[in-house]
Amino acid sequence: MITAEIMDLLDASIVNVAGPDLEKSLGAGPVGLQWVIGGYALTLGAGLIVGGRLGDRYGRRRMFLIGLAAFTASSLLCAIAPNIESLIAFRLLQGTAGAMLLPQVLGLLRENFSGPELTKVFAIFGPVLGLGGIIGPVLGGFLIEGDFFGLGWRSVFLINLPIGIAALIVAAKFVPDKAGSRTVRVDITGATLIAASCALLVLPLNQGQEDGWPLWTWLSMAASAIGFALFALQQRRTAAAGREPLVAPALLRKPAFTIGLGGIALFFGGLIGTQLVLTLYLQIGRQFTAGEAGLGNLPLAVGTAIGGAVSGAFLANRIGRGVLQIGPLAQLAGAAVLWFELDGLDSATFSIWDIVPGMTLAGIGAGMVIAALFSFILAAVDDHEIGSASGVLTAVQAVGGSVGVAVFGSVFFDQAKTGDFTTGFHHALIVQAGLLMAFLAITFLLPKKSRPDDEQHGITPEASLDSDAEHLTV
Repeated sequence: MITAEIMDLLDASIVNVAGPDLEKSLGAGPVGLQWVIGGYALTLGAGLIVGGRLGDRYGRRRMFLIGLAAFTASSLLCAIAPNIESLIAFRLLQGTAGAMLLPQVLGLLRENFSGPELTKVFAIFGPVLGLGGIIGPVLGGFLIEGDFFGLGWRSVFLINLPIGIAALIVAAKFVPDKAGSRTVRVDITGATLIAASCALLVLPLNQGQEDGWPLWTWLSMAASAIGFALFALQQRRTAAAGREPLVAPALLRKPAFTIGLGGIALFFGGLIGTQLVLTLYLQIGRQFTAGEAGLGNLPLAVGTAIGGAVSGAFLANRIGRGVLQIGPLAQLAGAAVLWFELDGLDSATFSIWDIVPGMTLAGIGAGMVIAALFSFILAAVDDHEIGSASGVLTAVQAVGGSVGVAVFGSVFFDQAKTGDFTTGFHHALIVQAGLLMAFLAITFLLPKKSRPDDEQHGITPEASLDSDAEHLTV
């Protein structure tokens, strides 16, 4: 289970350092790069809830093996892509495979562990996943710069093959099989609506800046808003008719939960977008190699680990939602420090050490929020809704990251095409500051206390005793 999660985390971030190599090899422009990075998160987020329902219906072990095989195969397709259009299509396919794979992981853990043992499992799970997110850009930079066997950027996808095949063999032998429930229905109409709405939002954000924001981009974003509204209406009607919706309508009637969804989209959109711009700035603006750019992400990653440890260990329990307010303030302070660090740089002597203080401070603030945000939002939902709520939060996080890639990529490349990379980074910091201020305002509307860690994964007395599939869906 841990291996499958790490494969997803690696593929979400490992491609960030491949931009210049993709440009040289496949002629990828800014829009193509944004689709390669953000397209994966888009189909992953749009399909997560459906993937959970498929596991409920057909069995989690079966869907885990199918998803893992599809993820491994699509990684191979990405590695042999002959052009940028093919690579984008295969990345969208890889995200879809991830949406089948990932929802089964927590469900399988809950099926096979219980009580204190399950708590220990999650205690191991969290830090390992955090490490996976940190090593992605570093490993990607190492593989690309090493150019092993002349593979270049293709090696960042080929690395999944031995890992995926080994995981498949072990999972087929050791993961217990438990039949699904054919009474569970998959809401195809709802799934189609949410996927179309996400695509209508991300497409113009990726293409708009390149095309000069023609009328169709604004019409597409308006259609996306209508699509999300129709999805909410369709979910209520599905539940009223006695059928099983993708999202429990009761969740959308909880103000703290719906506000929290907006907060997640704002926060992770800004975080993922800024991380992308940092990597692009180092490689394109400062001529760092892929390996150097990967290592250049370490101050941000180390700061995130420190902030998460402090928040998770004692701060969130001691000051409640105040940790969600200190975090973005620390990020804003880090962005301000980074702004002035960039202003005072001498291009001839620039090194990553010049911007370590600002990046580390921003990372600490981000880590404080990441470690606590989901638990405060889940505190607004009832015990029997945790499974459905967790799935929705994770999906919004992924889609928010995809939107962040599109928005921040467009902002940076708008200046980068003139050769003014520092101004491009400055503009990205301004956008991030706006998103952080909006997120900060939202935090005052969240519950004051968080939900205990062991209940965030549905480990409540009710969930332990009740075999209802909804409690096991993430």
